[in-house]
Amino acid sequence: MKRLQTLLSLFCALVGLHTFAQSAPSNSLTMYVGTYTEGGNSKGIYTYSFDQQQGTSVLLGSTAAANPSFIALAPNGKHLYAVSEYNDGRQGAYSFEVGQDKLPTQPIFHPTQAGADPCHIIADSKYAITANYTGGDIGVFLLDAAGKLQAEIQYIAFEGRTPERVAHVHCMIPTPDGKYVLATDLGNDHIYRFRYNQEAPQGAVVLTDQQIAYQVSDGQGPRHLTFSKDGRFAYLINELGGECVVLSYHKGKIKEVQRLMADEGQGGGSADIHISPDGRFLYTSHRLKKDGISIFAIDPKRGTLKKVGYQLTGIHPRNFAITPNGKYLLVACRDDNKIQVFQRDATTGTLTDTSQHISVDKPTCIIFTEIINH
Repeated sequence: MKRLQTLLSLFCALVGLHTFAQSAPSNSLTMYVGTYTEGGNSKGIYTYSFDQQQGTSVLLGSTAAANPSFIALAPNGKHLYAVSEYNDGRQGAYSFEVGQDKLPTQPIFHPTQAGADPCHIIADSKYAITANYTGGDIGVFLLDAAGKLQAEIQYIAFEGRTPERVAHVHCMIPTPDGKYVLATDLGNDHIYRFRYNQEAPQGAVVLTDQQIAYQVSDGQGPRHLTFSKDGRFAYLINELGGECVVLSYHKGKIKEVQRLMADEGQGGGSADIHISPDGRFLYTSHRLKKDGISIFAIDPKRGTLKKVGYQLTGIHPRNFAITPNGKYLLVACRDDNKIQVFQRDATTGTLTDTSQHISVDKPTCIIFTEIINH
């Protein structure tokens, strides 16, 4: 009897261990990299396995696409979306199915009606929206029930607010409450707000009630936005002026809280902005002079920023991403043809170059998807 109890205990322990092994997440992430293919050797979109504990990567494969300079994943991870950044009639957007091997397949392409140089894309379960830089406009694409890209169904063009100004829409971002979409217009120094009618019936307008939500200081050139983890604050990086702006957000209204210089080189090429997964630090990237990453500590109550460091990077850090566990920050150094891997200090927010660079031609965008279960 005693032997039977021992065997049963051992069996239960083994079952428990197996269950834990099945449910425990792997540290291997899927990483997608968008690139410029024009004038270089890139094939399009590259897929990697990235170990977020060790900071190492393995190339899984590449997917042909033309100038996929910005990419985004569907909420369920089953589709990948990309812009095709051209201004000569070839511009548009892609959707890809993500297979079991995590490689994007089955490309579907649709052109933008007039939007030249689409440079940013967001997507949910019903629509994909592109920000078109040179066209100074926005394109809304319908997605079918499976998530595949359909034709463009709405087109919104912006005019320059003076004869000397030209609209340059650089990004679109949904508000945390899901009711609105914000658009940055670098040329007009505006942030626009649209009501987002996700449940609009077929044929109805998706983005309505256009308003200027925030007037940026002249010549600053708003580029990218991100929201705090609690949704109370938005953070804006201005490309031309190099300032980072803290904005409060409440029920569709945004209000300036703080402005401070982020670009130490003042090269007029500030680019990307992200918050660490723990919500404690904010990072901005800067190009053209003293290329690098500015590091800020976030006040958890007031949302304000305090500069705590600056990390030099490779040439032209157009985009960067932080691993879900917050341990690594990866920088797409476009003109150095590499992705730099920095280890992040969770206490101070500072960065250390691991020298575990990833060679890829003209990288422009990095995103991580769900952990691969083995």
